[in-house]
Formats: sequence, C-alpha cells, structure tokens
Amino acid sequence: MIKIGDKVRFLNSVGGGVVKRFINKELVAVEEDDGFEMPVLIKECVIIASAGEVTAENRGTNINNEKLKLDEKAAIIKETKEGEKLNIALAYIPQDSRSLSNTDFDAYLVNDSNYYLFFTYMNKFSDQWRTRFAGVIEPNTKIHLERFSKEILNELENLCVQLTAYKKQKSFDLKNPVSVELRLDTVKFYKLHSFKANDYFVEDALVYPVVRDDMPVRQIQISPEELKKALYEKNDLKSNKPAKQHEVLKQKNGIIEVDLHINQLLDSIVGMSNGDILNYQLEAFRKIINEYRGKRGQKIVFIHGKGEGVLRNAILKEITSKYSGYGCQDASFREYGFGATMVTVR
Repeated sequence: MIKIGDKVRFLNSVGGGVVKRFINKELVAVEEDDGFEMPVLIKECVIIASAGEVTAENRGTNINNEKLKLDEKAAIIKETKEGEKLNIALAYIPQDSRSLSNTDFDAYLVNDSNYYLFFTYMNKFSDQWRTRFAGVIEPNTKIHLERFSKEILNELENLCVQLTAYKKQKSFDLKNPVSVELRLDTVKFYKLHSFKANDYFVEDALVYPVVRDDMPVRQIQISPEELKKALYEKNDLKSNKPAKQHEVLKQKNGIIEVDLHINQLLDSIVGMSNGDILNYQLEAFRKIINEYRGKRGQKIVFIHGKGEGVLRNAILKEITSKYSGYGCQDASFREYGFGATMVTVR
C-alpha cells in the first residue's frame, strides 16, 4: 500500500520522486527531483523505498548531492536522432472502452523529443482561459494530465497548449516557444473507432498532434456562424436567394413537425466538423423552442433520426437543464420510428 513519504518510480515513463499527498483515491502528488509536484496514477507508481527509508541523504537535500543527481539523471537520458525535433501530442484514453457512454477518460501529454518541456495545458471558459495543468515533462515520456467525465466534455472543446523546450546540463538547439490552440471533436468520444492503435500507448487512443517536426499544428477552424455567412454570400451571388434555413415542415392536428437533419438545415456542410454540425442542429432546436415559448400545450415533434443517438441525447439534456418544466417523450413510433422526440410547451 502506497503511503505519503514513499519514494517511487513511474511504471510507464521515466522519472519518479517522493509521494507528498493523496489527490483522490486514484491519484497521488509526487515531488520530483526538480521540486515540481506531478499528479500520477497510483497504479503507475512502483515503490522503491518506503517512507521510513527515505532519509535526508537520499532525498538529495545537500546542494552538492542534488547537483550530482541532476547531472547523473541528465547523462542517462537516452537521446535519439529523431528526438532533436519536437513532436508533441495530446492523447485521450477511455477508462472502459466497452462502455463509452458512461466511462471516464484520461488525458496525457506526449513528449516525443530529447527536450524537457515546461508546459501549460488550458481550456477556454467563456472568453478567457483556465489552466488545467502546468509543469515539466521529461524527454521521451508522457505525463498524465487529468481524468474527466462526459459531463465536462463540452468544456474541453477549445484547448491550448503552451510550451518551452530546453535541455539540462548540455548545449542544445534553441526552439521557439509554442502556443497552439486546438478544437476537440467531442463527438469522437462517443465512437469506439475514434480510438486507434498508436506509437505511445498499449491502449487505443485518440491522439491530437500539437507539434510536428518543430512545426506547431494549426487547425483550420470555421465556426458555424462563419460558414452560414459564407453560404448566404454564395447563394446571393448565384440567385439572390438566402441559404436554406431550418423550417417547419408541416402542422398536423395542431402538432408542429421540425426536421433537424443537417441536410434540411444547410445546403452544404463543407468544412464543418461533427461538433460544428451538432451545435448548428441544437441552435435550430433552441430557436424553435424559444419561438413557441409561452404557448402552453403546444406540441412540437423534432425529427432527429436514430443514428447513434448523439443529437437525441443532446436534445434531452437541453430540455432537462433549460426547459425542465416542459414535457418530453418519444414521438409516435408508428409515424416516426425511433427517430423523433416530442416536446410539450408548459
């Protein structure tokens, strides 16, 4: 059983240190030789000296001993020719790949280079950024950043990694500081085939490159609003007709039917990711709901199709969180199969 004060090494990566505290049931904070604390999975720690055996001497409190340890550590780091160029990636691994709808996910930063990296991992919150993890990662290793649940997945849609590369006790080529913004396709976390075999983990992982051969990765990001504006301009040039908008298909027996299939909402989805498409469909849903707000008893059928249930689940989440007083049920199976949800305004 691991205890505070135990000296440990990491099972699947270079490094180790002294256990300083328990973060939760699965994570401990390990203080490395450079004084930084790193959150590490308990199952990834191998005890090499128990708390009673970790003395002031082997903790390296003497300045000369500490310098000697750092020199030795720098000397044993194995460098490769390819590692002289930075190759950095974010990776996401499900805890239970057999139950993607309920499992938590682990996030890692992969350092496939001969350089130490001082880095910050952030997510965008409203119009500002929040630090989720900051620290130092050793050469040719990976570091566990966090474990998160599906409930906060949407918060991680916009990420940023900033880093500075350096070496210890040796000369090196200067690398420019890096700041890369990434957009996660959150829909991929619901699809098993998104997690693939890779060079960094035994498990299948969803890998997002951050730096390739010293070059920061720049994603082409087109927001739904920008795409919609471009479609308007394109159609205006051709026929002065606006791009197709979501529409009420028909009204039958007082029930309003709205088709949320993306090909009914837009003429083209070129450049849109799955996440962009889902957000656009939800905006169409919200517009209709708000249009009929206050018309008590009005029944609206939203046709979303069966598919993998992503849009249906997103609609149910919207109703539960923002329109909790409204009625919500599956629409008539005879008329719509399993591909429609009926909302009653209240």
